[in-house]
Amino acid sequence: MGRIETSPDALELFARSLGREDRVALEVTGGAWEIARIVEPHVRRVIVVSPDDTGIRQARAKSDRLDARTLARLVWAGELDAVWMPDERCRVMRRRLARREQLVRSRTRSKNEIHAVLMRRLRGKPPVSDLFGVKGRRWLAELELPVEEAETVESAMRHVEFLDSEIAAVERLIAREALRSADARRLLTVPGVNVICAAEFLAAIGDIRRFRSSRRLVAYLGLDPRVRQSGSEPARGGRISKQGSASARWALVEAAWSVVRQPGPLHAFYERLRARRGHGKAVVASARKLASLFWCLLTRSEDYAHQQPSLTAKKLRLLEITAGAPTLKGKPTGVWATRERMRHAELKLAHQAEASYTRMVRDWQATRPVNTEPAKAGASVTPERA
Repeated sequence: MGRIETSPDALELFARSLGREDRVALEVTGGAWEIARIVEPHVRRVIVVSPDDTGIRQARAKSDRLDARTLARLVWAGELDAVWMPDERCRVMRRRLARREQLVRSRTRSKNEIHAVLMRRLRGKPPVSDLFGVKGRRWLAELELPVEEAETVESAMRHVEFLDSEIAAVERLIAREALRSADARRLLTVPGVNVICAAEFLAAIGDIRRFRSSRRLVAYLGLDPRVRQSGSEPARGGRISKQGSASARWALVEAAWSVVRQPGPLHAFYERLRARRGHGKAVVASARKLASLFWCLLTRSEDYAHQQPSLTAKKLRLLEITAGAPTLKGKPTGVWATRERMRHAELKLAHQAEASYTRMVRDWQATRPVNTEPAKAGASVTPERA
């Protein structure tokens, strides 16, 4: 057939030349989903595949002609597994989250330019906690710097202010969509989980019913350990596979850092594992446990049993304000003392749940049968998986 120009008109003309019983396969690229959308109404099926699943990436000789021949052979043999095609809602959320990530990275680079100026001029640590807050900006404006350094600071500050407005605009759109999603509101009941983590998770997986078990979900997100086994040797676990969405995996690990600081079963799990495997592995294991918890909450349509209602209400209120709802600043509500008492009572319940979980694990370990048989020569003992 030859090469086809990747323009809407050329692709539409190519799609019309195909038959209703034809099948089309293409690799995941930046424009794969738009190509699939154009071709799909004219053929029997469009299969979008990952290069890792076809063996094309590991081939000795690689060219467009050879890749197309390999895909055609695999389609004819029925050996291609299509990646999940996200719906329009997931695609929109993914694009917004990716744009927010790019804006945050740009803002971080501009802020680092200002820190570099202070380091070059030997200014030391700023006397304020937030260099880019009101007091920090006032302190920067009062500094006596050379002309070229002052120009750098002023340019970077203008860039930071512009990016702040752009980030606020995209976060407003994300917050509005999260408020309309019952699943996002349910995930926010877990202490330490914010709207970005919930949105990244839901945008990566789509419909939770695609996963028949939490193990499949964990493997899809790349948080499952690699397994090596050959011959009669016992299986050995390694590092996590890191398959699937890197942004969703990053969001879960970042959320785990906050979740393990909150009292509750997840904190007890983290502390028990940290004592044996160290902080880094314990945090990643907590992220895997958090993904399993999300699967349980969404499949059962239940809120987190050990949530702190006042904290959940606060997160939802801040989400509404981010989405554009009016604030109550300056209006006396008379609920501060009540909220404080509720907060202390909920923390007490969370500590009780953590203690109950720790006691349950201790009792299970005490009653677990111990293998007293001597180990065979040459056999290796694998540690218990987290």
